[in-house]
Amino acid sequence: MYSKRKVSIPVTELEQAFFCRLDDNLRSKTLEEEFKSGVKWQKIPTRYLKMKPQEIEDEIIRLKSVLGTKLFILGHHYQREEVIKFADVTGDSFKLSVEASKVRQADYVVFCGVHFMAETADILTSPEQKVILPNLSAGCSMADMAPFDDVEDAWNFVSKELDGLIAPITYMNSSAAIKALCGENDGIVCTSSNARKAFQKFLDKGKKIFFFPDQHLGRNTAISLGINESQTKVWNPFKINGGLSHNDIRNSKVLLWQGHCSVHTRFTKDQVLDAKSDKNAKVVVHPECTNDVVREADYVGSTEYIIDIVSNSDSGSVWGIGTEINLVKRLAMNNPDKDIFCLDPIVCPCATMYRIHPAYLLWVLDGLAAGLVINQVSVKESTILNAKVALERMLEL
Repeated sequence: MYSKRKVSIPVTELEQAFFCRLDDNLRSKTLEEEFKSGVKWQKIPTRYLKMKPQEIEDEIIRLKSVLGTKLFILGHHYQREEVIKFADVTGDSFKLSVEASKVRQADYVVFCGVHFMAETADILTSPEQKVILPNLSAGCSMADMAPFDDVEDAWNFVSKELDGLIAPITYMNSSAAIKALCGENDGIVCTSSNARKAFQKFLDKGKKIFFFPDQHLGRNTAISLGINESQTKVWNPFKINGGLSHNDIRNSKVLLWQGHCSVHTRFTKDQVLDAKSDKNAKVVVHPECTNDVVREADYVGSTEYIIDIVSNSDSGSVWGIGTEINLVKRLAMNNPDKDIFCLDPIVCPCATMYRIHPAYLLWVLDGLAAGLVINQVSVKESTILNAKVALERMLEL
């Protein structure tokens, strides 16, 4: 029997609402002002706290020039505008993982994203390269909902129950240790853009799937492949045996870890219907949204998919978008001939991505210019071996 150890709610999940606001002004304040939000920030030397945005920008530009080809900056689409402007490459988690695997000339890869992304970059870059996360408190509440020890216990229990006729698939939004577990057990990593291919790969082999850690992406992917909802079961880590009976596990095709994205679960079915009726908008949402939202949307896809479909739409078209606000605002700015808006009227940037304030980027670049590596993210060699196997299987899809 699988016995559950205590699971705590990630701090980042509790803090998500701290950055929400009713207006859409997301311009960065001084770090001193942003520290008043009440969320957890990594400590930083005092001199950076009062620096004005323009002063920070000028210094980052200067340091990028000084460091030259030794430096490569990856920027996730959910980053604030004052950070994303300095990225050498921008993208979603899948695109950036591919880019990280190609970076060979840079000594330092600075990842403006969250912790699991920096771990992935460290796995895919060469041992000589150093991967840096500007703010170590930039975690991911979804990833934190799947502690490795709990996932390992659940996997061992279910695999034994099913005589090994089940494959582990983990979403990119998970720890390196969980990626390694998947690699070691003939599983794979996936992103929202290739989850269908990853699922199909194992379903075609007659295998069941245990998917970590986002239940909504897992459920939406299973449904899109024609799997009946009665054949998907949620593994609740707060309950003994996930809250499932022997028959639940035996009769399921897909088991879903009970995790979610704090940003995408804010969107509701009513918001989708209102956007369609009030503004005659086309609606596109991310597959981390709940299934009732996905069912009502016109289009569903990854961050890169959302960018592509909106950017290539007709001039004058109206779009309601269900994803992170910084990306929505950037799409609106880059497509002035279209009416683009976020489905949620309350503006809530990703609370973990938002911790990459430009002052943190400046801090780590100052360090590199002085020969000091700050906030290096380093994955154990034993973990890298199996995690890389799972990631390479993903890149082959």
